[in-house]
Amino acid sequence: MKKILLSIALLVGITSANAQETPVGTVVGNFTLTDLNGTSHTLFDYLDAGKMVVIDVSATWCGPCWGYHNTNALNDFYNAKGPNGTNEAMVFFIEGDATTPTTGLSGGANGSGNPASQGDWITGEDMPIIDLTTAASFENSGLNIAYFPVMYVICPNRTVYKSGVAGSIGTLALLNSYIGGCPAPATASPDVTMMSYDTDTYICNGSSHTPEVTIQNNSTTNLTNATVTITQGGNTVSTGTYSGNLASYGVATVTCTPIANPSSGALIATVTTTDDILATNGIISTSLTIYTAAAAPLVQDFTSTAFPYSEYKVSSTSGNNWTYEAGTMKYDCYNYANGSKGDLSIEPVNLSSLTDPSLSFDVAYRGYTAATPENDKLEVFVSTNCGTTWTSVYNKQGTALSTGAPQTASFTPATAADWRTETVSLATFAGQSEVFIKYVGTSNYGNNLYIDNINVESATSVGENELASTSVYPNPASTIVNVAFEGNGGDYTITITDLVGRIVSNTISSNANGATKTELSIADLNTGNYLVTISNGTSKFTQSLIVK
Repeated sequence: MKKILLSIALLVGITSANAQETPVGTVVGNFTLTDLNGTSHTLFDYLDAGKMVVIDVSATWCGPCWGYHNTNALNDFYNAKGPNGTNEAMVFFIEGDATTPTTGLSGGANGSGNPASQGDWITGEDMPIIDLTTAASFENSGLNIAYFPVMYVICPNRTVYKSGVAGSIGTLALLNSYIGGCPAPATASPDVTMMSYDTDTYICNGSSHTPEVTIQNNSTTNLTNATVTITQGGNTVSTGTYSGNLASYGVATVTCTPIANPSSGALIATVTTTDDILATNGIISTSLTIYTAAAAPLVQDFTSTAFPYSEYKVSSTSGNNWTYEAGTMKYDCYNYANGSKGDLSIEPVNLSSLTDPSLSFDVAYRGYTAATPENDKLEVFVSTNCGTTWTSVYNKQGTALSTGAPQTASFTPATAADWRTETVSLATFAGQSEVFIKYVGTSNYGNNLYIDNINVESATSVGENELASTSVYPNPASTIVNVAFEGNGGDYTITITDLVGRIVSNTISSNANGATKTELSIADLNTGNYLVTISNGTSKFTQSLIVK
């Protein structure tokens, strides 16, 4: 009942359609909440005591929440690592739907207009259980209730260590593995930590690189100065400074000096302050990649498990990235919250050797709900200026994207019938020596999306012997275009499609035998690039068409 329950949540105002979970690395604010036993809990009290805090936000009516609850992972972790165990962590279960009454936690009625509770959430539980009366009492800390169940793991330095779907990041094994991954809480002695390297480390030949880093004051006294050093191969290539009055746990961005002639390889960023007590937490490493365009044709079937490959990258502002799965690339719309978006950029390719460049790839996708299909979306963009601007060449969503019937179970393609091959003309970019291609997945909280078998090559004809005399002319054209071919009997379909796959013209040439010419009106088409395809079911010819 995953999708139905989410729809109910939206109707009763639990969260907005575009809400995201709070990203990893976010510094959170404080909250004080009272559990069912009347005990107040202040987040910073536990963090300042050096404890890792785990929070599961669920709803009593939520099926996936109930499923995760019944694994007992959270309560087992509390008993092992909480106050009655090793006392390394604190755990909270939060009923996050402020519109449902407390009676729902014990399996009672959820009130008029609210879905029924999944069961008894209290009996047998040892961890603190909190029933929110307003979402703001929790979200004012910066921890969003993006969907149910969402989980947050927070370190003593007040940063989000893990965030996402509880069932995905909250197994007992994973929860146990997080212990020891957090930095120590602030001390009275000066201490500055390196939190993140913020600059995109994929750059084009000839571009400079300006490092930006985020630092945090990990001392109980204010930080007034810090020095950032960037090294590569043991040589200092960039420096930066901080001066000010940064409060305890405060964060600041330091912009360093540009690296004029960067090269690929490891970068090490180090931050220190006067009398810094701990140097090891002030170091972060990353890898700088200088793009080099691959020669065409380019073929990528994702058989190598060593992903990400050189010059390939995944990115997402919410942390909801494409993932490598069994020889394919997957965008997890089944678990990613509505509005989540992730980019997959493949290595740039040199198209100068192709006379009629074309992109093809395989896609597999199913929705979740048949009655009201979700609009999970796949887009493809192309750039010729190192990603400064992008041109959309493919855009499909929902039923237009689907390769099979909706299903409520998490979709994994199992047979060839689950896949469809898509072809996109790159004629607009012919002659370009450095072309970037980016796949963008957007979740509408439907079901999983996969891509595979990316090919960048010249548009080719299938059944070349049968259609050897095929031509499309004039090209470019403005009002009329002629399609000529050598027919061998039977009906031929002549289709014109735009670059996102929409059919703008469809004509049948019946009983075509011998030299055949069909005149098509294109006066109503917008200027741009199109594909003309001639097919009789067993052979096919495709050629790009420019309408001016």
